[in-house]
Amino acid sequence: MKKINYILGVLVAFLTVNSCVGDLNVTPIDPNANTADKALVNEAAFEQFLSGVYLGFATSGYYGANGSASISGLDGGASQYIRGLYHHSELTTDESVCGWNDQTIKNFHWMNWTTDDTFIYAFYSRIFMQVGMANEFIREAKASDVDFAKKQQYIDEARVLRALAYYHAIDNFGNVPFADETAVVGVNPDQISRADLYAWLEEELKDLVSNSALPDKAGTTYGHVNKSVAKFLLAKLYLNAEVYTGTAAYDKCANVLADLMDDGYSLHTTSAGTYSAYQELFLADNDRCTDEIIFAVEQDGVNTTSYGATNYLIFASTGGAMDPDEMGISSGWGGLRMTPEFYGKFSSDDARALFYTDTQNADIDDIGEFSNGMAFRKFRNRTSDGGYGKESGFVDTDFPMMRYADVLLMAAECQVRGAAVSGAITGFNEVRARAGVARIANPTLQDILDERARELYQECWRRSDLIRFGKFTSGYNWQWKGNVKEGTDVDAYRALFPIPDSDRLANTKLQQNPGYGTNK
Repeated sequence: MKKINYILGVLVAFLTVNSCVGDLNVTPIDPNANTADKALVNEAAFEQFLSGVYLGFATSGYYGANGSASISGLDGGASQYIRGLYHHSELTTDESVCGWNDQTIKNFHWMNWTTDDTFIYAFYSRIFMQVGMANEFIREAKASDVDFAKKQQYIDEARVLRALAYYHAIDNFGNVPFADETAVVGVNPDQISRADLYAWLEEELKDLVSNSALPDKAGTTYGHVNKSVAKFLLAKLYLNAEVYTGTAAYDKCANVLADLMDDGYSLHTTSAGTYSAYQELFLADNDRCTDEIIFAVEQDGVNTTSYGATNYLIFASTGGAMDPDEMGISSGWGGLRMTPEFYGKFSSDDARALFYTDTQNADIDDIGEFSNGMAFRKFRNRTSDGGYGKESGFVDTDFPMMRYADVLLMAAECQVRGAAVSGAITGFNEVRARAGVARIANPTLQDILDERARELYQECWRRSDLIRFGKFTSGYNWQWKGNVKEGTDVDAYRALFPIPDSDRLANTKLQQNPGYGTNK
């Protein structure tokens, strides 16, 4: 993944998203000059095409941070997948604010976005570009006469990556356009209901867990998906089943988690000495933490550069009087901080309280002022031995999208909700012990929610958690929610983002989510 070979450039030259949010498929620019059967001639070609699907989660385009973005008409940094996921998952919550005046960025925290929001369109487009690329890989691989030992494994990896994109679609947008590798290229897809997409994802992930050629943990190449990733996604789907379908599925979630807990992962508890074991999960050499990280989106300061992903998390979290050298970077962008409500969830002895507070005020009078709100120091471009990443302008820190600590916290939640998982509360307290805080013998649901906040902040789970616990649009307020300093309830329909106007104009089959105006 971290070295883009020439053939991937050839593939990109003939594979482009044809109205990526219109028909979800990747089609040739010039089928008479460059077609898949002419380029996908051996295993290496398939491997590098699959690398392109992985790369779509890591960068804005295939030619580096300063090259053309894969989605035309959108800023390369703002349209990167993880950056868009952060906008939707964290800026909309108590966890994070952004002080910039970039277009409508503040509207996420104010929770007053509209149907033509550029950042929403960017993330929506990125999701379905990923679906389209995965569909095209699966389609071409199945149709190709080229045979090799790992062919089915590669197909199944693409299926997992497609399921990951569709998981973010169901979580953020609900009823979305749907196509798989059997869809007719050039035809606008029908819209699938949230419940039906849930059913499709459930069957797809169950098949990937039980019948796929995916490797187990021991046989996994770092940065690639395996059966544990499919299990993790299936557990997340079941954990949020009541939100997606109206019917809870905690028993199903518990069963998947019990299986996943036997896959050989564990908490990362041994520190190299310079930083805590917890912080090592978010450093420039976190690719060594394969004991806990189940799946990471790779970054490399030389070979895989981006203005999104962890580059965004590190640079945008650095500002004011903070020392960029401590973060392993050349300078800060001065954007991301947290609300006082979120900061107040941490005790002084919690090793996860990786914040800069010296010149910061916990209270936020002005979102645009970096000194208002405590700053993050969780992700850094420093190595576990105290060194630096390869470059100070781009980071080497991978984004840990799935961690074993989350598995333990999901298990504890299932246990408290009445779906037993052996060792769940012990695992919950192991997470707390690593942080240096006291065990809780009988955690409540509020304890679970707060622990998830402390353990997983900036990892793009907070919005989903607050919705599942009934505390997103109402029931819990934080500064500047609803564009009111003390925070206020907002309309319940804000639990879903709108289908962008531009895609509804391109595909008249699409209906807008309730609350966002006309469906015509």
